[in-house]
Amino acid sequence: MSHLSPLLTQSTQLLAERGSGSFLYDQNDRAFLDFTAGIGVTSTGHCHPKVVEAAQAQVGKLIHAQYATVKHPGMLKLADKLAELMPGDINSICFSNAGTEAVETALRLARQATGKANIIAFQGGYHGRTVGAASLTSSATKVRAGYHPMMAGVAFAPFPHAYRYGWSEDEAVDFCLKELDHLFVTQAAPDDTAAMIIEPVQGEYGYYPATKRFMQGLRERCDQHGILLICDEIQAGFGRTGKLWSHSHYDVQPDMVITAKGLASGFPISAVATSEALMAKGLPGSQGGTYGANAVACAAALATIGVIEEEHLVDHAAETGRYLRQQLDELCETYASIGAINGMGLMQGMEMIDAAGKPNGNLAAALIKSAEQEGLLLLRCGPWGQVVRWLPPLTVSQEEIDQAISAFQKALDQCDA
Repeated sequence: MSHLSPLLTQSTQLLAERGSGSFLYDQNDRAFLDFTAGIGVTSTGHCHPKVVEAAQAQVGKLIHAQYATVKHPGMLKLADKLAELMPGDINSICFSNAGTEAVETALRLARQATGKANIIAFQGGYHGRTVGAASLTSSATKVRAGYHPMMAGVAFAPFPHAYRYGWSEDEAVDFCLKELDHLFVTQAAPDDTAAMIIEPVQGEYGYYPATKRFMQGLRERCDQHGILLICDEIQAGFGRTGKLWSHSHYDVQPDMVITAKGLASGFPISAVATSEALMAKGLPGSQGGTYGANAVACAAALATIGVIEEEHLVDHAAETGRYLRQQLDELCETYASIGAINGMGLMQGMEMIDAAGKPNGNLAAALIKSAEQEGLLLLRCGPWGQVVRWLPPLTVSQEEIDQAISAFQKALDQCDA
């Protein structure tokens, strides 16, 4: 461990030996209820038998088939399956390894397809750590600090953070749409703007959902000005919010969908999906990568999708998400140090505040450590590290939620005294 980079900060002290379902186990075989899910990656839980079986079978046949050199059956099957799951006329898939790579691919395609340079991102959004994706990110300065200059051509518009603004939802939406229109005449002329990119439910900033009127307002403006709408579904997609895609909550049709994290239950794979007509406007040779569409990752992704469908995990996430939210809301009513609960489905964020109502990152950090002592693993997010995020696998049971709430309440009682 001493040879790991000191810049890699970890939220827990756990040395995980194995995992099963909603639990991780240390070297002494102590169980920890994992409500981090690898930051939303282990969607079917740790080591789901069908995912393990598919990956093991693939390893014995073909591990790597470089997809710019040869095709392999898993890649073709996964592309077909993803096209089937996409909304509207989205039917063309490009694979990468990580979410940030998929974001870079989407940016490149948007600029090439439209011949325009500007990209509009939204305040609080997180899209990755590589230079293009980091240039779109404003969830916290740590992603961009010491890494300048950022990519040119990016303008930030406000996101309807009603809680942060202290406004009603309608007031926040009215303000944000008005400011977006103002941005068009001050920073990013529509004729120079290729795309808007948005997380329909923001991740790293604090699990803030957008609203239907806001998202539909973006779609209207994109249609009016010939701008592409890109939905970053890296964290909120694949059933996490109680619908397969988080943008579906808002009855909005994007031009591109970016997916990763929960797609393969822990194997590294990501994808950009758009219409065949739009994809064809990119330049030849502009997409690729050494490990993209890795054969084992594709097998795991196909097995993951199979489990999600066979076990009705999207509906399960909606149901258990409502149950989790109910329990968190009750804690919010009981403890003055909890300012609000935000999120959708099995993607919930708990705002910790001090006596003056300001973000309290120190308390959130103490709660994470105390919860770990009680056998519960959680993460923080938010610009001040003030949000405790609840991100269990889609397979989580109500009994496991009860266990997690009980452990966290003990942590609250210890830290909130």
